[in-house]
Amino acid sequence: MPRYLNRLSDFVFNTRLESLEPSTILAAKLVVLDTIGAILGGSNLPENVKLAQLAANTGGKGRSTLLGQPGSSTAVFAALSNATAGVSLEMDEGNRLGGGHAAIHVVPAALAIAEERGSSGKEFMESVIVGYEVTSRIGSGTVVKDTVHSHGTWGTIGSAVATAKLMNFDSDKIKTTINLAASMSPANTWTPCLEGATIRNLYPGRSGFQGIMAAHLTDCGFTGLEDGPSDIYCNILGEGFDTESVLTGLDDPGSYRIQNNYFKLHACCLYNHPVLDGVQIILNRDKIVADDVVGIRVEAPPLAMIMTHPEPVNMLSAKFSLPYAVATAVVYNSTDIKAFYPDRLQDPETLDLSRRVEIVANPQMDLRRYDYPAAKVAISLKDGRVLTEDVTAHYGDARNPASRRDLEGKFNFLVDEIIGEMQAAKVLETVRHLEDLGDIRDLTNLMNRN
Repeated sequence: MPRYLNRLSDFVFNTRLESLEPSTILAAKLVVLDTIGAILGGSNLPENVKLAQLAANTGGKGRSTLLGQPGSSTAVFAALSNATAGVSLEMDEGNRLGGGHAAIHVVPAALAIAEERGSSGKEFMESVIVGYEVTSRIGSGTVVKDTVHSHGTWGTIGSAVATAKLMNFDSDKIKTTINLAASMSPANTWTPCLEGATIRNLYPGRSGFQGIMAAHLTDCGFTGLEDGPSDIYCNILGEGFDTESVLTGLDDPGSYRIQNNYFKLHACCLYNHPVLDGVQIILNRDKIVADDVVGIRVEAPPLAMIMTHPEPVNMLSAKFSLPYAVATAVVYNSTDIKAFYPDRLQDPETLDLSRRVEIVANPQMDLRRYDYPAAKVAISLKDGRVLTEDVTAHYGDARNPASRRDLEGKFNFLVDEIIGEMQAAKVLETVRHLEDLGDIRDLTNLMNRN
């Protein structure tokens, strides 16, 4: 068995909340809060309401909550429904070091299994922390193909690890589960994002479903490859897989990936975030308005060149359009979820400016780097001035952290209309003391819609 899999499996088995730094525990609580906020916020979209109904009808009677919906289902179907809702608004957190969105693949599966098993808040948090860690580290080791979207890839392993932890697997069974999950990883491209095909939102849902199934298949006696991640990430989803980089810093108690994440304050793809921060800094500093602007030039990582269509056709594709995001930020000085609603996509002033946003690839930029800007913005004005700003870590990144007040404000903005202000306040308070819950359902019972 490869050394890195032995180390990862032992790490998962041995991790206990009482041995972790307070900063790691606090980070995990914020990630859980952010993720359930994204799930609740997205639960109200029509297709997600119907998916939850399908999960309840197809999955049968179960103990796992369909967040923001009436009723419940079995764990696999609750994870499918909740994770899909959680990615739909593009407000779920992520991890630049791992190149993906660990929490939306891990938290829904962990929550569903914890409910099914009657696990404590402490056990739930342990499963989230180890699932997040493994997800991000597998992502770090992968040289992913440019055409492959990270959603659903190594996230399946994270869902499986969280499930295995909650099912009290030993190290050998955890290894088997990781290898099974690797062979069950969905393969997806960026094309649905760019076209606005909402099947893309199912990627994390599929990961949760498959990850939970991988753990159950281990119990059934199924066997996996000796090194499942290397097989899938070298031969199908990636151009290579560096097992040593997966382990770098694993023994450092201050380097947990869950405390080196980023939160989203803009409701769109991460590649927009450093750019939009640069735009907002210029707007606030120089007090300009859209009518002052001749054109805007943006330098971004090469992968962002697939996100250059200036006239997106629907809400999802707008979240993957750099020109549109920049233009709506300038015209409305707003990039929350309402900025990407369908009724805003045909705004003449926004579209006119969007066509004057030039996106240029800078080959030195890489969102896994923090030693070089992730975006450079230059706004040319009618009076001849050119206003510039470079951004390395956007607001919300661990290197430029958002305040707790802003993160809780984001949560309330997303969920108040779904569960009401009083219930939202109770969720906030419960998450603050998550490790003290005797049963995770003390939290999830607050998030059903009657």
